[in-house]
Amino acid sequence: MIAFWISAAGLSAAAGALVLRSAARAGAVDGTAPGLDAHRRQLGEIDRLAAGGLLDDGERKAARAEAGRRLLVEADRAEVWSRDGLGSRRLAVTAAAVAPLLALATYLVLGSPGFSDQPYARRVAEWRATDPAQLDPPRIAAVLETIVAERPGDAEPLKHLAMARSASGDVGGAEQALRRAVSLAPGRADLWIGLGETFVAEADGEVGTDARLAFRQALKIDPASLSARYHLGLARISDGDVAGGLADWRAVADSLSPTDPRRTAMNREIAQVQAAGGLPARQAAPEDNAQVQGMIAGMVEGLAARLKTAPDDPDGWVRLVRAYAVLGDTARRDAALATANQRFGDQPKILAALKQAAQTPPQSQSGTEGGRP
Repeated sequence: MIAFWISAAGLSAAAGALVLRSAARAGAVDGTAPGLDAHRRQLGEIDRLAAGGLLDDGERKAARAEAGRRLLVEADRAEVWSRDGLGSRRLAVTAAAVAPLLALATYLVLGSPGFSDQPYARRVAEWRATDPAQLDPPRIAAVLETIVAERPGDAEPLKHLAMARSASGDVGGAEQALRRAVSLAPGRADLWIGLGETFVAEADGEVGTDARLAFRQALKIDPASLSARYHLGLARISDGDVAGGLADWRAVADSLSPTDPRRTAMNREIAQVQAAGGLPARQAAPEDNAQVQGMIAGMVEGLAARLKTAPDDPDGWVRLVRAYAVLGDTARRDAALATANQRFGDQPKILAALKQAAQTPPQSQSGTEGGRP
């Protein structure tokens, strides 16, 4: 490190000297050196003879070229490092050399030269060893990227990576992860649903061509998928087939339990669309509209299903409890919280994270109580 700063000081001094030398050379060439004046007078004499008709154009050009060459040679021989202002130039060169050395001295006093650099990989390793409940979505995404690299043939880490990226605001990155996931596990309906919901989020709530293809593929695998049926019904309504879309939505609502708050929300939205003769004008922010509510509920549904088969995932239980709290589904929130508390009763950090997740206030919604399928 010290060798670097000494080298930097030498390079700074050399650079300053070169700059000042070039400035002095320019001043000398433009000055009044006797040898240079003689050559300038010779150039003037050539022009005068040419003007008097004593030199034709070719002879004038040749004579000027030769005189110009001699002028340049004489300029190179002239003293280009003028003695005028030598003190100030020395001061400038000294300052250029001293500045890096002064910075080094300051660093040695106030800095931490004994500390080595902390590579990004080391920080990610520390995040990986940290309680996931203490990490924000970008750091969780960074950890999941390392897990994806370690398990290149596993679609599950890619699914979680997509969720973390989406929570970080990187919807494009979430789409990329889900595309890789469905290529590894094309028979998983939850991955196709996640991909379709990501397309919807990217299109600001519109169910475009790519989203429809994804949801149709999900229905081929799981004909009972609530999210796919909801979004395809929404697509029919958007295309002007209001009756067909509402019929699809009624089938979705009828498949839900009478006590399921999503059924109440679906019936309310059906009534709104029926009264308006189509989709009402969107007034809420994108995160509050029905399409995104459907996306959230679909992701929650997939998470709950996964935890039934792989329950030893504290981070997953925290996310599930928080999701139910955001959706305002207090019954499912409390049931998930009770199950998680029983499973992780001897781990205080997890219990604290679960309690905090359960206290998340429900999302403020307009006409969408209880969540969305």
